[in-house]
Amino acid sequence: AKSDETQLKDLQKWLESYRADQLFAKDGSPTDNIRKIIPEKDEQKLGQNPVAHDPYRPLKLTDWQKYSVKKGGETSCMKAIGEYLDQSLVDNPTSLRIFSPDELVSNKLDAVFRHTGRNFQWDEFSQFQGGRVIEILSEHCCQGFMQGYTLTGRVGIFPSYESFLGIIYTMMVQFAKFGKMAHEVPWRKDIGSLNYIETSTWTRQEHNGFSHQNPSFIGAVLNLKPTAARVYFPPDANTFLSTFAHCLRSKNYVNLMVGSKQPSPVFLSADEADAHCRAGAGVWKFASTDDGLNPDVVLVGIGAEITFEVLKAAELLRTLEPNLRVRVVNVTDLMILGTEGTHPHALMEADFDALFTADRAIHFNYHGYAHELKGLLFGRSNIDRATVECYREEGSTTTPFDMMLMNHVSRYHVAEYAIQGGARVNEKVKMDMGKSLAEVGHMIKKCREYILATGKDPDDTYDTPEFEAPK
Repeated sequence: AKSDETQLKDLQKWLESYRADQLFAKDGSPTDNIRKIIPEKDEQKLGQNPVAHDPYRPLKLTDWQKYSVKKGGETSCMKAIGEYLDQSLVDNPTSLRIFSPDELVSNKLDAVFRHTGRNFQWDEFSQFQGGRVIEILSEHCCQGFMQGYTLTGRVGIFPSYESFLGIIYTMMVQFAKFGKMAHEVPWRKDIGSLNYIETSTWTRQEHNGFSHQNPSFIGAVLNLKPTAARVYFPPDANTFLSTFAHCLRSKNYVNLMVGSKQPSPVFLSADEADAHCRAGAGVWKFASTDDGLNPDVVLVGIGAEITFEVLKAAELLRTLEPNLRVRVVNVTDLMILGTEGTHPHALMEADFDALFTADRAIHFNYHGYAHELKGLLFGRSNIDRATVECYREEGSTTTPFDMMLMNHVSRYHVAEYAIQGGARVNEKVKMDMGKSLAEVGHMIKKCREYILATGKDPDDTYDTPEFEAPK
């Protein structure tokens, strides 16, 4: 069109076919026909409606410790969260909502219905009743609702089965990209965080089978800009309560909290849980040899059921290999593992070595995929001493403990790694290694035979581990 008169006329004809003269005057301003459909009041205009750019309003949150569970007891993390969330909705009747893809009861968060309800606008019985739960079997709708709600200065929570959060992966990423760019614009204000509760995880989806065993959303959040990404693995109810309260207070993040809905032991008191969550990780002295001093090997649990297996391994090793000195570490804030400087929460090298030692073998028992953990650890000094076991994409309709066995995150597999790692520096352990590993292999064989024969796990599988001094 720049050099050919015929093509220029064709271009002009095509552009004129849109009849721009009916929309704009010669000076480029809108015609009267357009002006009369534009609202006169600014608050009726989409871009100037106050709701569209409301500033973030902090939630009124009660002390989570009022809902804590006694140390040594047993409860579902999700039931504890449901109780706290019930009160939070009461205290924030216009600024907090739950967006759930039809799984709230299944995920054991139904305590919220004590004071609120579901809000279905088409239903004459629930419409206009102020229900704070939007429940619809569409992850895309829930994500879209939560994004819009968050942009109006309020706070949303998205609880879901672990395997189905991946459905909204790209929507979450695009919103995080918007958040990054918005922070670079001076007139954009803070917004509440996107808060995901990932439960009904692969570790206890043995009844639904392979299709429901998928922890890949963890990696999706890890790939975000470090200033926004937060991934937490609270190991018990009290740590989950502490984490949840922190996330509800946060701004501008994508918070992913991964936990169990099944009843599980409460390992830490409320005060211990609070301190543990602030640090992001810590030595669990009660499960370690001599409070974790001078260990031969470091065993690390990341994830509720996965940490339970580490503790059961430490319990087993007390009798199986009493000469082995074990330090047990739990990591609840995954981002502390990143190389110093790669994330705001990443441990300095000296702190990393203080927690995991500078030269002892480390075995990580991890809930997600191995490449996620290896990516975080890459660049740490002397990290070739670390081994990782995780979800291996092995699953079926089977028993919960068989899932642990198939994916090599069971107490027996942890014990094998502990013996092999400890044998590098402990001659007594090295001398007995062949016998000890054979014994563990026999335990695995007997357990699998029992599961195949009965279709259930051995009766003592989920007994709370007990730690006595080696005899």
